[in-house]
Amino acid sequence: MNWYPLLLLLHLTGVVVWVGGMFFAYLCLRPVAAQLLQAPERLQLWRGVFERFFPWVWAAVVLIPASGLTIIAAIGMSAAPLRWHLMLFTGAVMIVIFLAVFFLPYRALRRAVDAQDWKSGAAALATIRQLVGLNLLLGLVTIAIATAGRLIG
Repeated sequence: MNWYPLLLLLHLTGVVVWVGGMFFAYLCLRPVAAQLLQAPERLQLWRGVFERFFPWVWAAVVLIPASGLTIIAAIGMSAAPLRWHLMLFTGAVMIVIFLAVFFLPYRALRRAVDAQDWKSGAAALATIRQLVGLNLLLGLVTIAIATAGRLIG
C-alpha cells in the first residue's frame, strides 16, 4: 500500500494547524486584544489561548517531522530534493523556538498570571510575541520553500 498520500496529508495538516494558528494569533487576535483589553484581561486571555493552542502545536511538532522523515526515509536522504532538506532545517529551527517559548516565557506567563504579577506577565508575553513572530516568518518561508522551492529542486 502506498502511504505517501496519507503521510503528506498528516504533514500538511500539522503545518496548517501550526502556521495558521500563529498567523491568526499574531496578525488578528494580538492587535485586537492589545487595543481592547487592559493588561490583566489581556494576559489572562493569552494564558487561556496558549493553553488551548499549545497542545495542538505539540501534536504538530510530533506529526510534521515524523511524517516528513518517514517520506524522506522511503526514498533515501540522498535522493530527497534540496527543498526537502531546507524544510527539514527550517522546521527543526521552528521546533527549537517553540520549545524555548513553551518551557521559558510561557511558564513565566502562567506563573505571573496566577500571581497577578502583570508586569512580569507583560514581559513574558512580549518575549512570546517576538519568538512567535520569528516562528511565523520561518513557517511562511518554509511554505514558500515547499511550493516555489520546486524551482530549486
